[in-house]
Amino acid sequence: MFETSTITGEHIHALVSELFPIHRSITGNGVRASLEIIKRELPGLVIHEVPTGTACFDWTVPNEWNIRDAYILDPNGDKIVDFNESNLHVVAYSMPIDRIVSLEQLQQHLHSYPEQPDAVPYVTSFYEERWGFCISENQRCALKPGDYRVVIDSTLESGSLTYGELVVPGETASEILVSTYICHPAMANNELSGPCVTTFLAKWVLGQTALKYTYRFVFKPETIGTLVYLSRNLDHLKQNVRAAFNVSCVGDDRTYSFMPSRDGQTLSDRVALHVLKNNHPEFKSYSFQRDRGSDERQYCWPGIDLPVTSVMRTKYGEFPEYHTSSDNLDLVTPAGLLGGFEVLRQCFICLEKNVVVQSTTLGEPQLGKRNLYPTLSDASSTLGPGNIIHLLAYGDGTRDLIGLADLLEVAVWDIFDLVDLLERHKLVSIRHPTDNGDLK
Repeated sequence: MFETSTITGEHIHALVSELFPIHRSITGNGVRASLEIIKRELPGLVIHEVPTGTACFDWTVPNEWNIRDAYILDPNGDKIVDFNESNLHVVAYSMPIDRIVSLEQLQQHLHSYPEQPDAVPYVTSFYEERWGFCISENQRCALKPGDYRVVIDSTLESGSLTYGELVVPGETASEILVSTYICHPAMANNELSGPCVTTFLAKWVLGQTALKYTYRFVFKPETIGTLVYLSRNLDHLKQNVRAAFNVSCVGDDRTYSFMPSRDGQTLSDRVALHVLKNNHPEFKSYSFQRDRGSDERQYCWPGIDLPVTSVMRTKYGEFPEYHTSSDNLDLVTPAGLLGGFEVLRQCFICLEKNVVVQSTTLGEPQLGKRNLYPTLSDASSTLGPGNIIHLLAYGDGTRDLIGLADLLEVAVWDIFDLVDLLERHKLVSIRHPTDNGDLK
């Protein structure tokens, strides 16, 4: 169990590249096509359809949107904007239209970023019917007076919202929830790094044996898809989920980032911070109060209160290419994607190996008579004999290994074998933390 992974960054990047051309939104055929490709990698993935009009807490599943084509013809009849060249060119959920407009009228329906003059922005209008195009600021400034033909060949009609779910059973009903979104078009880091890294995390989990936790992987549209999923599964999730991760923006190679849960002290928070502090101490930590912006908003809402945190590369909204055509296949790298994969895989390993430790002797044990003293002092251990006594002294049944490692300022994976050795000598007893109450 937990052998070195044979998954590479190139594997993950190849899946990103395959999914990149598909046009996605919060509903529609692009989501279905993307999930079918992921299902090829994860045959056990179950795809669900939730009909238009279905209530999900304070929200309702909207009409399904699909688009076949869109373009703008300039006064000379030349096609200057083409959906088939970039699916970011159309405001998501644009109503169908085919009309002649003046430049002044067209400008009211154009979106560009003056601060990024070469980039095409990503703009949406999910819950109010309108139409619009997105172009670069440089192209917008070059438009000449005259009449333009605008065509959006789209449909807005009753259909469904689509999401995928894979459950990998473990020895206990206690679950690790891994959630990602699949609803943005043509954005490699903000969109596709999440579902692609999650796909390979699921493939790795499927290759393990004797898992303590059950793993639940969910691929759905951001916000509305999360609310739909919660509305259908909340009671089960609240009863069984012990740790949870929102996977997004895990593909560039600039930095690592941490977004805590609303509570900030959950098992998810503790393991994520432990892995980052010990492997990537340069990581940047964010505030749930000031900086939240992805699906942690829904999962951590009062009354839902799931322990969802995010371990990312550069956080959404913090890289200049965010929500533009510059978030392309060059921005995400095999090394960046593998780094995002590995930090989450390490979280899973730590959770699987995490136990609650209880010292069994009254008073300090004599290590020498057990021939443990020199063995535990060799170069293979990061803990000297004095710190071994600290481990036993603080192993009072109220702390798990992650808490003990934080206290002793060592990486938890450096004491896994040590605790196994102490258990064999009956100096500690251990139990899985899912059977325990609150831990320090």
